[in-house]
Amino acid sequence: MSKDFNVNEQIRSKEVRVIRGESSDNSESTVMEIRDALILADDLGLDLVEVAPNQKPPVCRILDYGKFKFIQNKKEKESRKATRNLSKQKEVRLSPVMSENDILTKIKKVNSFILDGAKVRVFVRFKGRQRAHPEIAMKVLRRVAESASEIAKLEKPPTMDGRVLSVMLVPDLGKNNSTKNKQINVTV
Repeated sequence: MSKDFNVNEQIRSKEVRVIRGESSDNSESTVMEIRDALILADDLGLDLVEVAPNQKPPVCRILDYGKFKFIQNKKEKESRKATRNLSKQKEVRLSPVMSENDILTKIKKVNSFILDGAKVRVFVRFKGRQRAHPEIAMKVLRRVAESASEIAKLEKPPTMDGRVLSVMLVPDLGKNNSTKNKQINVTV
């Protein structure tokens, strides 16, 4: 939840440092009694909000509290959303003997997951005698990883674990922001 701030009469200090406006520069800060600060805020039609209560004297800002609270909640939601997207993990299963169109469909799915900000584990499960030819599956995994190289990077190189060959792709945050609105072209 968001931090609650003391507003107007809730402020208990006798003297406060007042900063006018929402800017973070301290060029317009003055120390005054709480009574004078409340009168000044009331004259401007704004609220006196205590933003740093542990300072000596406490720091207060004169601003519109409703707008301030809205912006704080919006920033908090965006930060939660960013951390939530990073923890998502998706899986895409391939086969060493897939048709060309099926591979292209899976590549598009991997790209869409990455653009949404999710980690993607791409894996190939071997059945029967397919295990004798892991190079075929390695070729398919390399192709998928290369197609997503514009927007993702390898977190874990291709590894064999029992009868499963897998690779982990994570969004490349530097590249992901610039390609967010672009359509990724998949070529044959």
